[in-house]
Amino acid sequence: MYLHIGGDTVINTDSIVGIFDLDNATLSFKTREFLSKAQKEGRIIYVSYELPKSFVLCRENGENMIYICQLSPGTLIRRYFR
Repeated sequence: MYLHIGGDTVINTDSIVGIFDLDNATLSFKTREFLSKAQKEGRIIYVSYELPKSFVLCRENGENMIYICQLSPGTLIRRYFR
């Protein structure tokens, strides 16, 4: 099954590790550090350049990929369970 996360981006639901609220998750130093490292390694994909509300952590081809998107976590979760 696939999940449309905005723009032209669709991801395989089997690869999803978690869907996170960007505002709440980035309060933690560890999460900010994780996202910063992923940015430096080129593992972050921006789905849209609108105000980001969530990020989706996926395991693809043996490495973590992070999709930053403008949709709320609630919207993504509802789409996931449809």
